[in-house]
Amino acid sequence: MSELRLPGDPEVWVKLRRSARARRLSLRISALDGRVTLTLPQRVPEREGRAFLLEKENWIRSHLARQPDHLRVAHGVVLPLDGVATEMRPGTGRRVIWRAGVLEVPGPAPARRLERFLREVARDRLAAASDHYAEKLGRRYHSLTLRDTRSRWGSCSSAGGLMYSWRLILAPPEVLQYVAAHEVAHLQEMNHSRAFWEVVQALYGDYSAARTWLRTEGNALHRYRFQDAPEGEGD
Repeated sequence: MSELRLPGDPEVWVKLRRSARARRLSLRISALDGRVTLTLPQRVPEREGRAFLLEKENWIRSHLARQPDHLRVAHGVVLPLDGVATEMRPGTGRRVIWRAGVLEVPGPAPARRLERFLREVARDRLAAASDHYAEKLGRRYHSLTLRDTRSRWGSCSSAGGLMYSWRLILAPPEVLQYVAAHEVAHLQEMNHSRAFWEVVQALYGDYSAARTWLRTEGNALHRYRFQDAPEGEGD
């Protein structure tokens, strides 16, 4: 998948996607991370795509302006852990230390180091929650994987494989627990029928607040970019 550049301040990079099934040019802006994708039918030349982008520039920029600002994770940045504002600071030794309101991250490439740490914590939390709800349901899951998904917070395959977004560790604990209950419920009901939601209710309890939080606040969890500054920049 190639990219096109929409010049301006700021410039916008647009993913260019070819589709044999597409009948017209179409634009999509991800509500999660602001990624802009232009889909072109196979026979439409790229120059028409560029012209289409210029025609839709105001529409693209107005939508991007409503997206949460992206924030590169570095020392001094405050990010949510368990839904609580937590400041990232330089640490000593080899381990990341997480204490009330503070993350001490040592060594070079602190953003990547922190991401690895958060993935490990997320895996422990989600495995424990999945084990709890699976036992309560009387079902077993086959595997558990973590990804940095943009389209969903979790999924359950027909083979019993559970997948979660590791960024759930940034959400309040009750939200993480709800997502685990939701996916484990699919071990019994592979749909979103009334029967499915009754299983979720039985496993988790009243899920309305956690579900609403994901809908209204969840997008902001994708604003954090765990990319270290190039050498010579940052701290």
